Amino acid sequence: MSGVLRIRLLLPHELSGPAVELIEACVGTAHVAVHNGAARRPEGDVIEAVVARESVDGLLKDLVRLGVPDDGSIEVSTPDLSLSKEADRAADRAPGRAGDALVWEELAARTEADSELTGTFLVLLTVATMLAAIGILTDSAITVVGAMVVGPEFGALAALAVGLVDRRWAILRRAVVALAVGFPVAMAITALGVLLAEAVGLVGPQTLAIPGPETEFIYQPGPWSVVVALLAGVAGMVSLTSNRSAALVGVFISVTTVPAAGYVATALVLGQPGRALESALQLLINLAGIVAAAALVLVLRRRARSVRAPVS
Repeated sequence: MSGVLRIRLLLPHELSGPAVELIEACVGTAHVAVHNGAARRPEGDVIEAVVARESVDGLLKDLVRLGVPDDGSIEVSTPDLSLSKEADRAADRAPGRAGDALVWEELAARTEADSELTGTFLVLLTVATMLAAIGILTDSAITVVGAMVVGPEFGALAALAVGLVDRRWAILRRAVVALAVGFPVAMAITALGVLLAEAVGLVGPQTLAIPGPETEFIYQPGPWSVVVALLAGVAGMVSLTSNRSAALVGVFISVTTVPAAGYVATALVLGQPGRALESALQLLINLAGIVAAAALVLVLRRRARSVRAPVS
């Protein structure tokens, strides 16, 4: 992750002076460029700045309070490469470390995009649930793990945590809709697939009669299910806020959200309501645990930032 971010403002003339003052007063600012009269819509100026990542969140809040987004725009981007001794000094002056810095607007934008109920979200969740069902029917742990990786639900769960902690109700509602619609649709389509497989003789009621040793963990909720869900929520939010994509993949393959949904659909069709109920409980435990732990991470990070703020 780059230690600095590039901020670009398009804003009316009357806001240009106050915005420059805010940027230059920011402890992590390295470079500032003002292009007077360069903006045409809105008619005004273009301001560019290089700011240490640790200082960006506070600066963005100040610019929003100034009203820049009302009549203009704020763009934040991460440079692929930044060679500047002044930028290095600005990063040293800024409180904390770049790898631990949390930019709320960036996080909200990422989770909002990942949690939207779109055709892509439904297709991925349905494919993942069907893969999980196939892995259950064939007792293939590899297929179940593949289903975990394909599942897109963590974005919506992270959005729930962001919405709860930062009181962003629009994001919260969007995530709830994505999960409340996505999982039932995915399970219904998976159930239809299992019915078709049963009709052509690929599976039957006896398929789930004897528990498969590779997949029986899916419908056996217990204390360890809670622990795994909480740890996954912590790891997932930390990796998401620090752009550690490799760690995020590890989260995907550690919790049985999609596999549990696949087992619910499969067990109901093949006459195993008890296991369907247990799988549904497993699903709820994992969803709730991930959201709770992710929200706790955000609360702790916000408190840590507020403790450091007076020092800077």
